[in-house]
Amino acid sequence: MTATATRGARVVGWLGLVGHAAIFFWYAASGLVAPGWAVAVLLSLWLALLVVGVWLRRSRPLLTPLVPVAAVLLWFAVIAAGDAWLDWTA
Repeated sequence: MTATATRGARVVGWLGLVGHAAIFFWYAASGLVAPGWAVAVLLSLWLALLVVGVWLRRSRPLLTPLVPVAAVLLWFAVIAAGDAWLDWTA
């Protein structure tokens, strides 16, 4: 990172991680519609995305906001697939 882009890039990186932390609620509350094994898989995926987010914040902080976007898309895809193919309901 260059010295001129450091402050703004840091802010963007931290905002991305804060956004990802906020999405944890969706993943944790998935037990309302998904079985326990699926919630465990979802939480593992959330944790893997957190590792990616931390790595991006250190190496390319301007890309960090893509992590919560990917997390939301992944969550919707898994829940929708479970509803369509595995009959998960609330």
